[in-house]
Amino acid sequence: MKRVVITGLGAVTPLGNTVGEFWQNSINGNSGAGKITHFDSEKFKVHFACEVKNFDPKTYLTHNEIKRSDLFSQYAMYSAAEALKDSGLELEKMDPFDTGVIWGTGQGGMWTFESEVMEFTKGDGTPRFNPFFVPKFIANMASGMISMKFGLQGINYTTISACATGNTAIMDAFNYIRLGKAKVIVSGGSEAAITPASIGGFSIMKAMSTRNDDFATASRPYDAERDGFVMGEGAGALILEEYEHAKARGAKIYAELAGAAMTADAYHMTAPHPEGTGAIKAMQLALNEAGINTEDIDYINPHATSTPMGDLVELNGINKLFKGSRNLDISATKSMTGHLLGAAGAAEAILSIKAIENGIIPPTINLHRIDENIPKDLNIVFGKAKEKNINYALSNAFGFGGHNATLIFKKFQ
Repeated sequence: MKRVVITGLGAVTPLGNTVGEFWQNSINGNSGAGKITHFDSEKFKVHFACEVKNFDPKTYLTHNEIKRSDLFSQYAMYSAAEALKDSGLELEKMDPFDTGVIWGTGQGGMWTFESEVMEFTKGDGTPRFNPFFVPKFIANMASGMISMKFGLQGINYTTISACATGNTAIMDAFNYIRLGKAKVIVSGGSEAAITPASIGGFSIMKAMSTRNDDFATASRPYDAERDGFVMGEGAGALILEEYEHAKARGAKIYAELAGAAMTADAYHMTAPHPEGTGAIKAMQLALNEAGINTEDIDYINPHATSTPMGDLVELNGINKLFKGSRNLDISATKSMTGHLLGAAGAAEAILSIKAIENGIIPPTINLHRIDENIPKDLNIVFGKAKEKNINYALSNAFGFGGHNATLIFKKFQ
């Protein structure tokens, strides 16, 4: 099997629209939460979210690309452009069939779908839809538009596994490169789901925090009074590259992707398995593939969305597998970003890689009183970032439908 390394990063997040801003705000423990500005939420139960701020698609996108794309595709192209620029790849010198795109999204073009359908219902029943209605909202269009923008003619498709999507897209890219079917793959995920239907839908499920009077601290993984996740949006892009190809061109290598695994809970539409069996197995399989043991993992970026059941099930699973390893530190960065759904895994993969690169673990913020049911043997980084040499970082992502996906990144040697 070929080795796979990360040679470029790009991000559009509630904490910044470059990787540098995203990383700095993360290690500073800043919250990305604010009142919803995308639409009037007055009649909704939830009035806040972690929105992307000051986003200017014209930085990387043309007028026609903006006009013909949903916001989730704009986030995707923007982050991919940043990642490709960061990688230093000279695409014009490469065989275009050696470079592909494997992207992910949980919901696709929600803004386009909602706005077009709502406009239709206001009329007399005569169908008057935008000619770009279907191309803008279908979930695969982000990967398609990235490939068209940069002339990437290799593998190209979209994965959908709810909130595990970012990790499953990266895992697929990892495996295609390892098998020699591509030299370079742009991978990651994007989401633009701060919409009336999405906020309303998750609210009625009682999945989201309703802490409207204290939204800056609403995303509070592991807190005894956590009451649900905070919706986020944005994108994360990674350039996965075959090691020998990266070495030959003298690329900067951020980290190596050492292991990845997926499992299914086969239990419930929205709830995790109470024993965490699928999550535990995914982590164990990823460790096996990386050829390492539990004591080798220095840092875990958990799924940790701030839901009462989900946070606890995952930590119990980690505790059972890692058996109280004193070398292990955990930090839940969704406390700052909110939950980016299909983009969450990609954004958290970037933070895991930056943690390895800089020897700093971002904090878990908003802890007021720790849940007494959380295992006492776990080292959770609260409040402030922690300096630590990190050789291996593990990142979890789980999704409705029982999807579990684990990635393990390794300090490049």
